[in-house]
Amino acid sequence: MNSNQSTKTRSPWTWIPSLYFAEGIPYTVVMVVSVVMYKMLGISNTDIAFYTSLLYLPWFLKPLWSPIVDNLKTKRWWILIMQFILGILFACIALTIPTTSFFKLSIAFLWLMAFTSATHDIAADGFYMIGLDEGDQAFYNGIRSAFYRVAMLMGQGVFIILVSVLINTTGMKKVRVEVNAVAEGTNVEQVQISDLGKDALSGDMHLVYEPKSLNIPIKKVSTTYADSIIAAAKAWNIAQGQPDPTVARIKQVDGKAEVKTEKTGSGKFKNWIRDNFGAEVPEVTEYAGNLGTVYFRLSKAPEAEKTIIVTFGQDSGDKSIKLTNSGRFEFTSENWNEPVMAVIQLDKKLDAPSQALFDGESGNVRLAWTVLFFFLSAMFFVFWLAHRFTLPTVEKVREEASISNAISDFFATFVSFFKKPGIGIAIVFMLVFRLGESQLVKLSAPFMLDTREAGGLGLTAGQYGLTYGTIGLIFLTLGGILGGMAVSKHGLKKWLWWFAVLINIPNAVYIFLSYAQPSSLWLIIPAVAFETFGYGFGFTAYMMFMIYISRGAFKTSHYAICTAFMALGMMIPGMISGWLQDIIGYQHFFIWVMLCTIPSFAILFFVKIERDFGIKKVEAST
Repeated sequence: MNSNQSTKTRSPWTWIPSLYFAEGIPYTVVMVVSVVMYKMLGISNTDIAFYTSLLYLPWFLKPLWSPIVDNLKTKRWWILIMQFILGILFACIALTIPTTSFFKLSIAFLWLMAFTSATHDIAADGFYMIGLDEGDQAFYNGIRSAFYRVAMLMGQGVFIILVSVLINTTGMKKVRVEVNAVAEGTNVEQVQISDLGKDALSGDMHLVYEPKSLNIPIKKVSTTYADSIIAAAKAWNIAQGQPDPTVARIKQVDGKAEVKTEKTGSGKFKNWIRDNFGAEVPEVTEYAGNLGTVYFRLSKAPEAEKTIIVTFGQDSGDKSIKLTNSGRFEFTSENWNEPVMAVIQLDKKLDAPSQALFDGESGNVRLAWTVLFFFLSAMFFVFWLAHRFTLPTVEKVREEASISNAISDFFATFVSFFKKPGIGIAIVFMLVFRLGESQLVKLSAPFMLDTREAGGLGLTAGQYGLTYGTIGLIFLTLGGILGGMAVSKHGLKKWLWWFAVLINIPNAVYIFLSYAQPSSLWLIIPAVAFETFGYGFGFTAYMMFMIYISRGAFKTSHYAICTAFMALGMMIPGMISGWLQDIIGYQHFFIWVMLCTIPSFAILFFVKIERDFGIKKVEAST
């Protein structure tokens, strides 16, 4: 049967958008949404980047079983089965989040989801190439790319907004502390930690805190005194049952800043990177800025085995007024009435009255994420049911299909792939074209959510979701559609350099954001819009190039091999990105990301593409 004839009565619009939206959701959850979830649940940047980057492995290995998908049953059958299994796996992850071993268990289920999603990708991409001719593939490539990117932006946008709403619904009322840098000699009310008391209070659970307005006199104190206050606050919080924050590697020795040395080979290499490329260490002097303290506890005990997470950090105001210790506190039925300390310090160079506003927010973070994953489970069962009716029949089951044939085709597939003309340059292209993006994608969400004191933008989950889920969504979709139309009209070759420019250069907005740390969404949103539009437009080139390389026999398996190289190019750089950012800081990390875009331009001099590839052919009227 001619596969194209079977789709003549059913417009590709009836199945391409929903199929590629469904393809993008599990990938986004595994690679992006999980990053946000683990960040909000207190996992370190290093662990987040390393373990979630390892989840690329199934997409890298999927050519190993792509011949089975190619030979056994039909692509349509595989799509439906994988969507049903994904619905089950989303529910399993939801059940692990409230447990004490959630990180290990959720990572295990994310691995299973990654393998299932990779199999779904093989079938969906094969289905797309079988069901459409070359011209339609180019025209609808922007559409499928756009809806795949819509799924990714849904993960960064709507899903995170939903989590934020649930957190706010289950959390306590947000509190605000006004911190004022006042002239030395101003009468300042002294608040003691005992003023908070330890008894349960009437009414709904709320955050008990003092003072409501903190006045810190502008004066210099000795560095030794300032360090002792910060160290005492950290020790106190740990003694009150708070988790130990990341240990700082900079310590004071004889009045000089000294980097903690490590004697192992990897430690020496890390020290070398920090010494030469790390963020500038402030000069240590005899004097430091003055400090003030805010105290927190809960008004009553939460339910047994429930953890209330409170985040405290600067919302707006003078950056010279900073939080010095971790702004994340965890309260349980065991430590709900044990007051914790947040130390705020003035910059030693501040010499005039100023002000900053700090917010304390809370909520049942685990419950919010549990609800989201149950929602995703229901969504995939709907996809499974709907696609049983909307996906056309574009192929017949091969009567001679068997495991032995699949194994035989496996070797033939790989041999024919690596015999393609120019395959070496093509592989390098697939590995380096997104070298900068592969590292940026792992740290963009932590950067947006990290406190301003840690070098981030300090966005709430809702602000982060709104930024990416509205303006970012619109511009990414627009970029993907325009990219597909450009290839359809003029071909991939003509636009290749512009694709490279637009997928790489907009990443520079993160350098601006990391140095300026704007608090206004009116500055953050345009930067994100520019970056997402460029990514949506430029990624079209990558997808079309993989189709170009996959032409001929075994196109489904060859496309799977291409996406494996794509996954490898994302996995290895992504694994080290969190480790590198922890060493050199966000500002220098984003500069590094821009340096990593150079190979993607260099490889274009060697890539050979047929001039008319991708141009939509106009059928002659009869």
